[in-house]
Amino acid sequence: MSHPSDPSAQAASSRAGLPDAAATAAGTSVRPENTKGSHLVVYVALAGNLAIAVAKFIAAGISGSSAMLSEGVHSLVDTVNEVLLLHGLRRAARAPTPTHPFGYGRELYFWSFIVALLVFAMGAGVSLYEGIVHLRHPEPAKNHLIAYGVLGVSIVFEGISWVVALREFRAKKGRMGYFEAFRKSKDPSTFTVLLEDSAALIGLFMALLGLAGAHLLDMPQLDGIASIGIAGVLAFTAFLLARETKGLLIGEPAHAHVSASLLRIAASDPDVRAANGVLTMQMGPNQVVAALSAEFEDTRSTPEIEACVARIEAAAKRQHPEITALFVKPQTPETWRARRTQIERGAQAD
Repeated sequence: MSHPSDPSAQAASSRAGLPDAAATAAGTSVRPENTKGSHLVVYVALAGNLAIAVAKFIAAGISGSSAMLSEGVHSLVDTVNEVLLLHGLRRAARAPTPTHPFGYGRELYFWSFIVALLVFAMGAGVSLYEGIVHLRHPEPAKNHLIAYGVLGVSIVFEGISWVVALREFRAKKGRMGYFEAFRKSKDPSTFTVLLEDSAALIGLFMALLGLAGAHLLDMPQLDGIASIGIAGVLAFTAFLLARETKGLLIGEPAHAHVSASLLRIAASDPDVRAANGVLTMQMGPNQVVAALSAEFEDTRSTPEIEACVARIEAAAKRQHPEITALFVKPQTPETWRARRTQIERGAQAD
């Protein structure tokens, strides 16, 4: 049986870990075909939000509607957010370097978290402020037809963007439910746009109700209430985005089927006595680092163990091109179970 201190174990661990920068870079690039859908979703949302923001600000200036101004700020924030997401997608696709040997995949998670902060600070904050000001100093809106027209056009554009984002999200979620897919998604660009567009549609209908109510009932305070309602929607959206992107930024495991597949690959090799377990880390939408614990047959020499590790690595990357690095650690099942128990106790303590 091979132990980590044995020469054979050290050789296997070194070979599987790909310690040098060149070896680590091999197989690390993000597959472009997996990100085309995400880029399309963001580009559609960017074009729509930019046009809508301009129209809303013009309508807000003409009508004096607080809810319309809040919606203009909302669309402007969404436009900035789409630019940040595109920036994150571009930087996340960069090749590994000596200073970042596992690539830049988490850049997308960082910028997605910044998006959540902007939605809360700029979107919800400004909308809440405008709503309170309008409640304290209510003024009737003017030129309602222009405001209604802009809201109607905005609903159409936001609806188109929402449908595009929903189709992409459906294509990626498979058989999972929407909420489960949202919680387990490793690509924040798609669910961020979907959440933003959903919040935008809800906000537009709130603005429409507030403006119509203020007009028909001669109660300008309703316009301010609608603005506060929009702030609440944006704050809730920001909370959801921040919670999900925080988990990805700190580090989440890859999907369970990846770990199960790696265990099957290792267990099927004749030189492996036992495939104990796998730990994975999602480094980006298409980047995964994995650590495999395995016990090798006692009679195997160092070259045989190295060849075994090479076979496992090759098979793993054939089935899962998103695996950027695979570390194989020779361990007994008892040592692995002790380590797992330690991790689980730490999780319970948290």
